Amino acid sequence: MDTDLPGERISVRDTFGIDSPLVVNGFRERTEHVPDVDESYRFNPDVTLAVLAGFAHNRRILVQGLHGTGKSSHIEQVAARLNWPCVRVNLDGHLSRLDLVGKDAVVLREGKQVTEFCEGIVPWALRGPVALVLDEYDAGRPDVMFVIQRLLERDGRFTLLDRNLVLRPHPAFRLFATANTVGLGNLNGLYHGTQRLNQAQLDRWDVVASLNYLPPEEEIAIVLARVPALADDAGRALVAAMVAVAGLTRAGFRAGDLSTVMSPRTVITWAENSGIFGDPALAFRLSFANKCDEAEHPVLAEYFQRCFDRELEQPVPLAATA
Repeated sequence: MDTDLPGERISVRDTFGIDSPLVVNGFRERTEHVPDVDESYRFNPDVTLAVLAGFAHNRRILVQGLHGTGKSSHIEQVAARLNWPCVRVNLDGHLSRLDLVGKDAVVLREGKQVTEFCEGIVPWALRGPVALVLDEYDAGRPDVMFVIQRLLERDGRFTLLDRNLVLRPHPAFRLFATANTVGLGNLNGLYHGTQRLNQAQLDRWDVVASLNYLPPEEEIAIVLARVPALADDAGRALVAAMVAVAGLTRAGFRAGDLSTVMSPRTVITWAENSGIFGDPALAFRLSFANKCDEAEHPVLAEYFQRCFDRELEQPVPLAATA
């Protein structure tokens, strides 16, 4: 892996559209691990500056927020514009300590089976200029979390007990994480499988940034960029109504009227499905309403009627058609 340090000077104002005089270092050349640039991505100024601080000053950055707000994508898109290699690891329940650290494996050498140590993703990332992003950080298993805790120390040295080896991080190694909660577990019932985080470990993150849903105009612009078929006056009006419905679901969730919220990702899916089915009402049911409790459907129908000025026809039960 390339061991060069980032030396390309990149203007934050010109590259990210943020009113800031900051200039950060990035890489001149792209490699296979640099994410693709999404030209339609909209950057949240505060979160972008926090992520840039992680890249520029080697700070440990945790980005927290509800699902669908683009936490992981935000880090990836910053890395893409800095030409910084970036690798995401999802801390699901199947990821073990051995997956992170490494394990002995039987391999074929010169026609013979031999046992040798195969490094996990953490030692591999530590050796090069890599931004390691730990997705679903608050869903990690306890044994996995204590492996990560050592990476959060100031020097970040990592000990491979299996090889009696201490690894020093590459100067351009960076560590990020994303989480739906702030380490308090599944308080609102939205995120089953999340854990209460060790507060001593949570305290080791240098910066905790919160990424909320975008203002309506920006969300409309993102949906139109992702679904260019709606980039006319009629399409914009349709997307504006969809974003308005999404805003009502978020307000309803905060008020306790709904058990879930419509994320920007779901709005984009709804817009795409409207083109497939030719009916925004049917697409709304298939994209979001059917994910909600049946008792909440009247509330969703009211939201739809208020934004589209038409009734949300409910599907006829099978028993009624028999």
